[in-house]
Amino acid sequence: MNMNWKRREIDFKVVYYGPPLSGKTTNLEQIHAKMNKAKRSELVTLKTEGDRTLFFDFLPIDVGEISGFKPRFNLYTVPGQSNYRDTRRLILDEVDVIVFVADSQQVRMADNVRAFQEMKRHLDALGYNWFEIPLILQYNKQDMPDRVSEITLHRHLNPDRNLPHFNSIATEGIGVFETLKASINLVLTNLRQQT
Repeated sequence: MNMNWKRREIDFKVVYYGPPLSGKTTNLEQIHAKMNKAKRSELVTLKTEGDRTLFFDFLPIDVGEISGFKPRFNLYTVPGQSNYRDTRRLILDEVDVIVFVADSQQVRMADNVRAFQEMKRHLDALGYNWFEIPLILQYNKQDMPDRVSEITLHRHLNPDRNLPHFNSIATEGIGVFETLKASINLVLTNLRQQT
């Protein structure tokens, strides 16, 4: 969180994290497409030739005023490809809330677990307490025939914190705004507890 007292603004950083092709960028594209144009700016996307995010997606959202301050939520995604490990750590720096986007397909469970464990290591290296960082899970691709059960996803990704979670089909916008709203509420609840 960055506060600008003179302009009465608070910037919050929301990072969508997950394995490659889990739907992180699709979430931001859906949010951008369906939000009121007055409440959002342009979506900045860097992609490779294969249409995968190279560094990050960025979408600032204005949600009005809270206690005389104008909060802005800056949404980022991390690149999923393994050779961008250091970039993922940099993007997590100064994060206010994380949305972990898991791919619900059976064949992607090992990728989900690997990305989740890497995220925890990055947070530890950045000095975050794992049990205190605001985190929401999104179980994406719930329309796939080979999806695993919610119980299995919980067992692998949510065994020790009972994190809030949402099922989604990001390509159709299902569960996308519910996840975003929960992440914003989590940030604002955290802010109220600190003040």
